[in-house]
Order: sequence, then structure tokens, then C-alpha cells
Amino acid sequence: MSDPGNTDFYHRSPGAKLPEDRPRGGGPTRPVKHRGPLATAALIAVVVLVILVGIALFP
Repeated sequence: MSDPGNTDFYHRSPGAKLPEDRPRGGGPTRPVKHRGPLATAALIAVVVLVILVGIALFP
């Protein structure tokens, strides 16, 4: 029995000539869309309101 060796094994692999499934960056990127200050303030207000209602209902 002969050992084919790593080089021979990988040269015959069909995956050696396929494109990458997940390319490593380098493509065009979209700018990140940030929430406005009004949306952030509303989110904080809702969280504070939920906390206050929880405290009021379960003293």
C-alpha cells in the first residue's frame, strides 16, 4: 500500500477549484444607518415607563 501524500490528495480534490463560499470582505459596503435622537429618547422613555408601571402595580 502506498501513501498518496498530502500534495497528491489535495490536488485531486474537486473543491480546490471552486470559488469561496464566504468571500473575505473587499466588496462594496453600505453605510450604517443610525437611529435618530428622537427614536432613542422614545425607547428610553418606554423602558422607564415600563419600570415605573411595574413598581406601581407590584409594590
